[in-house]
Amino acid sequence: MNTINLYRSELRRLTTTRMPIAFGVVIVVLAVTNGIAVVAGTDMDGSKTFISTGADQQSLVAFAANALMLAGLFGATAAAREYAHNTIIGSYLMTPHRRRAMRAQFAAIATGGAAVGVIGAGLTTIALAGSLPMTDYSFMVSASGVAQVLAAAAWAGAAGAVLGASIGSIVRNTGGAVTGTVLALVIAPPVVVQLASGAAPWVPTNLALVVSGVTSETGVVAAIIAIGLWALVPALAALWSVDRRDVV
Repeated sequence: MNTINLYRSELRRLTTTRMPIAFGVVIVVLAVTNGIAVVAGTDMDGSKTFISTGADQQSLVAFAANALMLAGLFGATAAAREYAHNTIIGSYLMTPHRRRAMRAQFAAIATGGAAVGVIGAGLTTIALAGSLPMTDYSFMVSASGVAQVLAAAAWAGAAGAVLGASIGSIVRNTGGAVTGTVLALVIAPPVVVQLASGAAPWVPTNLALVVSGVTSETGVVAAIIAIGLWALVPALAALWSVDRRDVV
């Protein structure tokens, strides 16, 4: 079976389970919550200056950091459950090249992660635009700003999904994979920043904000590459680990 067919097979596995529905519900809840915050939220002085400029609004709809975490959990669950249900055996029986099967799996999971990011960013932007008429402000994010938010969320989602899938492939346990992903994306970065303050611009959340056009701690291109490395390094470790062990 060639790589394209393997990729299509992996996509079918992802889209024929209830997992996408569960993550879709989470994304909708986040978008609705964002819309409610726009209407009900105020600053300390009772004003709504947190949505008073295009930059403020773009910061509010920047979904890349959320995409990293949600897609990371998506990838971890998708990869680890293959071992939990032993369906990974079928994947490796379809091709004598285990790495090819893993690349197809990671590509499909990355596609799902990118979809999580784009849908999340899109719904969050729609929620903001729909809520603003109930305030004194209009939608001020430029078309290029919206495009940047969507692209950043897609890239962050794809990277987060691959990172989570890599952890899932190494750990081979759903609970452990989810815990490892939370550790890598939520718990470990602040600890690293405490130990080395110079690392702050390179933690996933801050990189996601840069790519979204919200902050400028690093260059956008550098942030894009760094987010990619956050996915690539564990993916290479997973390929090495899986290639040198029994399937289950």
